[in-house]
Amino acid sequence: MDTYIRIKKYILILVAFCLGLSFAFAETPNLKADTQTFSKAKVIKIISEKKTEDIASGKEVPVQEIEVEILDGEKTGRIISFTNDYQQLKAGEEFYARHYVSGDGDYESWSVSDKYRLDSLLYLSLVFVFLLFTFGGIQGVRGLASLIGSLVLIFYVLVPGIYAGYNAIFISIAVSALIIILGSYITHGFNLTTSCAVLGMISTVLLTGIGAYYSVELSGLSGFSSEENTYLHYDTAGKIDMLGLLFGGIMIGLLGVLYDMAIGQAVSIEELYRANKNQTVGEVYKRGLRIGREHIGALVNTLAIAYVGASLPLILLIQSSTVGLLFILNSEIFATEIIRILIGSIGLVLAVPITTLIASYLLHDRVSASSSHGHTHSHHH
Repeated sequence: MDTYIRIKKYILILVAFCLGLSFAFAETPNLKADTQTFSKAKVIKIISEKKTEDIASGKEVPVQEIEVEILDGEKTGRIISFTNDYQQLKAGEEFYARHYVSGDGDYESWSVSDKYRLDSLLYLSLVFVFLLFTFGGIQGVRGLASLIGSLVLIFYVLVPGIYAGYNAIFISIAVSALIIILGSYITHGFNLTTSCAVLGMISTVLLTGIGAYYSVELSGLSGFSSEENTYLHYDTAGKIDMLGLLFGGIMIGLLGVLYDMAIGQAVSIEELYRANKNQTVGEVYKRGLRIGREHIGALVNTLAIAYVGASLPLILLIQSSTVGLLFILNSEIFATEIIRILIGSIGLVLAVPITTLIASYLLHDRVSASSSHGHTHSHHH
């Protein structure tokens, strides 16, 4: 049990360290004043509808002249009319309106930003929570609490820290470690098996982080693979490290499937020892790897398909492009996604031997100690 006590001590020290880093980074950023505001609005009536030719596609597209009422913000109650050439709306339909004002205040415009869909998102979330509580039981509740905690750390520690200009690589690893530690213990309880998984995940994140850093550097990526990155760079006057932001995205994206892999391996090792307490560390390690190989095949495929699904519009560009496939794959926007998939897959593969090795040693010590209490003789390994 001495080993278990030491592990507890190390984990608590690590939690304190990560919390200290997080609170140090969690400063409120000084946001740059924007020229755009968004307000909820409702269509009072459709003044006119017509079709006009789209310059890009050459096809006719519908255009509306609409009269709307602003429902929130400083302009609440104001009735305005403007041309809508984006998403077509119906009378009585709610949406978000974009109000643009030039820097000198001499020009302003209104346009349709997005249809109002928060109600449908709320209903879907309620269905998810209901099913989670019904079929997941207390474990599902703890999993939801872990998810909420992870999102809080991302939105209130990671994002403000990066926005404030801190080292994105350092804070990404610190927050990733904190998400792993808190999320694992909330979901699975504070025990040695969970501790083995936590140590395996943190070790994997550190190794994968080093690999991700050098991969991004060697590939010559700039971090400006999308319009959002470019806008963010100018909006923050260049204080955010775009490469560090790319690295942070890769690290956070890895955590979800890493949980599944590490916890699964640690529990498998525990069950192997319970089935036969006389097994050596080497025997259990080999059997654990056998289980892990099956897990690797499934999860690497899951990770790759998830990334491909998210990048489907980019993949469609290959079909419509007149340049060669190798040129497209070499472009930064595609190279970035390929590196995401490969780094994530490498992390998953590394998690198996690392977590299995840690669990094989630490759980063996606990089983041996518990066995010695119930027997007058000891086993030699």
